[in-house]
Amino acid sequence: MSKQPQLVEPEGDAPEDRFADIRQVLSGLTPRERLLMVAERMFADEGLAACSVRAITAAAQVNLASLHYHFGSKEGLLEAIFAARAKPIADERMRMLAECRKGPGRPPLLEQILTAFLLPALTLGMEPRFGGPAFARLRARLGTEPEKVHQRILSKAFDESSKAFMAALQAALPDLPPADVAWRFHFLLGTMVYTMAYSGRIRSLTDACDPSDQRAALTQLIPFLVAGFRAPSVPESAQPLDFGAGG
Repeated sequence: MSKQPQLVEPEGDAPEDRFADIRQVLSGLTPRERLLMVAERMFADEGLAACSVRAITAAAQVNLASLHYHFGSKEGLLEAIFAARAKPIADERMRMLAECRKGPGRPPLLEQILTAFLLPALTLGMEPRFGGPAFARLRARLGTEPEKVHQRILSKAFDESSKAFMAALQAALPDLPPADVAWRFHFLLGTMVYTMAYSGRIRSLTDACDPSDQRAALTQLIPFLVAGFRAPSVPESAQPLDFGAGG
């Protein structure tokens, strides 16, 4: 039976510690847990390709063998992060979706379905025990980068629940063609991911909107998306406006 790699301490003069705010927490974790927490933040800030195995293990203060022992590869480490973080979100979405139904005194079905999809991501997903802002940024980064490994991990984490929501939306909007439902679900994902990423762009324009306030974001987002989903079907012959070369 192979012996589990041991923690190692950094040698020499170390650069400024970018994980100083969580270093005390890290010190009480196992090597596997330290790798997960450190890599989650590094992947969120820099992307998978930009993070070397050596940089991850140095930040986690473990040796190279520890990462390979626990995860096999950098991609395996990313997949383990998603396995731990995404499942509670997907499970809560499915639980809430099962409770969506028409009935006296209940909100309209479309609003229920959209809330069931967004609420776990914007609130549960932001809790520190489920990764908090670091996982939200990581989820947003993976959703906007084309690498095949990213798409495979996202598909494994969310395809089953997302397909269930697309079917529920189609059932709630029976007169809307499937292509329109698909496009509008695509726009739903875009608004959700951008809000989760919290780039700070809107705050440079106005103080009237703070996307880091998840409850406020959800309160604004639901009616915005409801209006989009309830908009008339787009004719197949429709084209974008053409203002001409001199417009």
